[in-house]
Amino acid sequence: MYKLTVPFKTALMSMIVALLCSSALAVGPVFWEITKQDDVIKGDARGVSIAENGTIMLAPAFSLVYDTKEAYIWSSATDAAGNIFLGTGHEGRIFKVTPGGEGRLFYDAAELDVTAMTTDPQGNLYAGTSPNGKIYKINPDGKESVFYDPPDKYIWSLAFDSASSTLYAGTGDKGVIYKIDAAGKASVLVDTNETNIVSLALDKSGNLLAGTDPSGLVLRVSPAGKLFALFDSPTQEIHRLSVAADGSIYALGVSPQGGAAAGRFPSIGTSSVTSLSTEGVVTISTGDDQEDRATQPIELSSAPSQGQSRSKTEGARSVLFRILPDGGSDVLWRSNDTVGFGLKPLADGRVLIGTGSKGRIYQVGSDRSRTLLIQSPEDQTSTIIAVGDNLYATSSNLGRLYRIGRDSVTEGTYVSPVRDTKFAGQWGVITWRGAGNIELKTRSGNTESPDPTWSDWSAAYRNASGDQITSPRARFIQWRAVLQGAQSGPAAAERVSKTALSSSAQLQSVVVAYLPRNQAPDISSVSVMAPGVALQEMPMAIDPSIVSSGLDPQLFGIAINVPPRRFFQKGARTLNWQASDPNDDTLTYKVFYRTLGESQWHLLADALSQTYYTIDGNRLPDGTYLFKVAASDEPSNTRETALADEQVTDAVEIDNTPPAIKVTGPTIVAQTAEILFDATDATSRIVRGEYSVDGGAWQLIFPVDGIADSAHESFKVKVKFDKPGEHLIAFRCADSSSNVGSAKVTATVR
Repeated sequence: MYKLTVPFKTALMSMIVALLCSSALAVGPVFWEITKQDDVIKGDARGVSIAENGTIMLAPAFSLVYDTKEAYIWSSATDAAGNIFLGTGHEGRIFKVTPGGEGRLFYDAAELDVTAMTTDPQGNLYAGTSPNGKIYKINPDGKESVFYDPPDKYIWSLAFDSASSTLYAGTGDKGVIYKIDAAGKASVLVDTNETNIVSLALDKSGNLLAGTDPSGLVLRVSPAGKLFALFDSPTQEIHRLSVAADGSIYALGVSPQGGAAAGRFPSIGTSSVTSLSTEGVVTISTGDDQEDRATQPIELSSAPSQGQSRSKTEGARSVLFRILPDGGSDVLWRSNDTVGFGLKPLADGRVLIGTGSKGRIYQVGSDRSRTLLIQSPEDQTSTIIAVGDNLYATSSNLGRLYRIGRDSVTEGTYVSPVRDTKFAGQWGVITWRGAGNIELKTRSGNTESPDPTWSDWSAAYRNASGDQITSPRARFIQWRAVLQGAQSGPAAAERVSKTALSSSAQLQSVVVAYLPRNQAPDISSVSVMAPGVALQEMPMAIDPSIVSSGLDPQLFGIAINVPPRRFFQKGARTLNWQASDPNDDTLTYKVFYRTLGESQWHLLADALSQTYYTIDGNRLPDGTYLFKVAASDEPSNTRETALADEQVTDAVEIDNTPPAIKVTGPTIVAQTAEILFDATDATSRIVRGEYSVDGGAWQLIFPVDGIADSAHESFKVKVKFDKPGEHLIAFRCADSSSNVGSAKVTATVR
């Protein structure tokens, strides 16, 4: 009885595409798998390392050596005897830790923070304090003196050149580097146009390297004060500098707000208010009340930028750059969500980076592999130092000293990020791939973060091939893995992370299966297009081999969401709707109709995959109708669990009959004719009237009452002729369903 406007072949092709695309949607069980490093590091790692391929292993031992009881450790240094010095804040204290691990308060400065330290071959400690700080010299016996009191507000960095017995000091907030001889006599080595000299190091040729803020430059300064910009980074601040045995320079750049050029603040002709945040990052606010100061021109080098792709650092908060001896550079490590603080290259080519995200220490291997090596119990790992063959890390929040062991721990725990299943459903099994002694547990709850309302951890799962999850049904779920190594001793006698990488307990991936509770689809809106507008599916050529293989056509670059073609079809009424499914189920649609006075719905179209339907109005009697669109998720569910939603349109007029026109007249007076056209429509409103004289252009005319808004309208046409004879007056009017009625009359002027 009812004819679809979509050609059969096009409809068949649409059904094929819909079936192929359904394989890409969430149908049946969901398998939550954690295997990539980017996903794994979102969890909590205690005593485990996370390799670049996402494998979880036992980490190197990380043991507490000394607790300063202070909040922050800003700086650290070692002497030839193996002592470790810790500069803290905000009490301005220095602690000394002996090779045996015994610590004590070594010096209590008057300033708030000890922001820089270094030692000389004689065991003297040089300590720079901030703000309004001084450089103190403290001999091995603890006797102190003010070595130099610069006019600058901050002392950010110190470096001692043993060959010339010269101490270099990098300061802020004017970006001056001082050269201080053994007697404490100081001179300005170079006055840069930067605000802060955050880091200092010496290269193999005796040149001084300086990392700056806010332009993120690596400057090279000769002993005579010749300044050269060795590297222009896209970060705000070069927080650490270190020189490798082959002459390569490692530069740890940070941008506290993230993004390349995040901290490009003007520094010439501006005043700066600079402070040290709890993250250990320099913060600058600028003004315009400082007099211009003479600065030495910086000669920029274009060579490093040729080897550095800035796109690699877009949006990064921390970047580890390696500047090669030939002037090229590359990016070894980056992070978008944490600030790097500590930097320590090792003799075998590996580099350790301490960060402010759970105090995590990352390792970049000589093969450029990137590993989360250790997660500290503290919030930040501020510095990493070596004493002989031993490695140490300092922390902030709380200020403590830890030893990084050569052997792996005997047990480590990893807790996954929380999974939002959206809808409480049925748990399946938990499976994993790995080796060694591993057990997993799960817990679940209905709050976004685990709290006392969550279930306890389940009994241990030990079957890697699949154990049924026993946690209560809930919206959120989380799993925990416990890795255990050999109880009798270390797994190997390798250095630092090599032990973790060779540990027998390894977890490569975990899969949690669950079946979400089915949710009803949602038809958010149904609209009716203007009369006469029809939609037709655009045909698509699809290789039959793709159809038979069951693969998604999108894999082959075939667009499946091609908008339908619009065309005119007399009497057509097109329904267009928006629908979605919370489970991403495949939906099918039905269209029903009934007249305004009926109560029973009649099926008009079934098994539609597209979200529109064109009604051939010629197949329905004139009248006012309601249309109902019903959506079902049955293609993705059993009949017992399938759900549906429906939406009813406003009243829709189906009108294929033009208005009837009754002509009265003409009444002719002299050379003027007056004709009355009465237009009546049984279903729709009269919306427009026009007339034409002797085949001329159609001219708009309003009804007698001034507005076309009802099913009956009267139009009075008054025409004055310029010559006698017979004249043809034509009239036409349209209803709201675009049907047009017409009439004509002949007027004879004598």
